[in-house]
Amino acid sequence: MRYSYLQSMIFSREYIGYLARRTTKHLVEVKLIQTKQPKLVEERVTAGLIEELSLEDRINEEVRVILDAYSEEMRKSGAQYAEMFKKVKGELARKYKAVL
Repeated sequence: MRYSYLQSMIFSREYIGYLARRTTKHLVEVKLIQTKQPKLVEERVTAGLIEELSLEDRINEEVRVILDAYSEEMRKSGAQYAEMFKKVKGELARKYKAVL
């Protein structure tokens, strides 16, 4: 499985894998889950962690695309890129129900 957003995330692939292993082990130990395939569970937990941790990266990229489309209007109106980035990012976070 390839995780394109992993490169810009704050955590390394190794650390996310470690978190997934520890989480899976803990869930089994406290009997919240049962599995005969712990490696498969670890892979799925890893994928879920990466999905959640990369959400902000994906939102930032979407903000850039949106602002690029409106760059001429922003220039004409004197809008500040950083301010608009923050506003659009907040709107997208609400849209995706993300906590950033």
